[in-house]
Amino acid sequence: MKTRVCIFDDNRAIRNSLQLLFEFDEAIEIIAVFPDCNDVVNRIKKCGADVVLMDIEIPPDTGIEAVKKIRQSLKEVLIIMFTVFDEDERIFDSICAGANGYLLKNTPPREIIKSINDVLSGGAPMSPSIARKVLQLFRQGNEATGNKNYELTPRELEILKLLTQGLSYKMIADTCKISFETTRSHIKNIYSKLHVASMTEAVIKAINEKIV
Repeated sequence: MKTRVCIFDDNRAIRNSLQLLFEFDEAIEIIAVFPDCNDVVNRIKKCGADVVLMDIEIPPDTGIEAVKKIRQSLKEVLIIMFTVFDEDERIFDSICAGANGYLLKNTPPREIIKSINDVLSGGAPMSPSIARKVLQLFRQGNEATGNKNYELTPRELEILKLLTQGLSYKMIADTCKISFETTRSHIKNIYSKLHVASMTEAVIKAINEKIV
């Protein structure tokens, strides 16, 4: 079955170019496009999207506010920010809101397709310049909140460490010699204990608070 992708972008040219990009893709299908984020949660529920491509500057509020609303009701939907903005504050706010990835709109078409496949495999796709900024945010981030473990089990700490190393769910399952579903279950527990909603947010918290 094809991966169902929903696009939120107020730029008609961007919407059209993305639809053309995926028109002949055998694995990805654009099932809905919207020029605003009105009633965003119900729209996603109705179309049954697996992955959302979300612009940041989109009415009526912002894409970041829309991500927050989505995360409150739809924990499993994967969200990739797709924007022209590369400021630290927008990146950080997007990640903390629950975005699973962050791509700039100058990303080559092949990389957009690869990013959707990566996020489905448990990755956190980012444009190279964004990844560098995220690493800088880690280094400049909150220092010395030290050694909290949030009652994570040894296995959960092991998996969290592998997440900080950029491993996907499948790679973690192979490394730990456990099933993919068991890996998903552990990661879900990790999110709950850390009070986060995405892998990127979990990684930021783990590094900033020196959990692993």
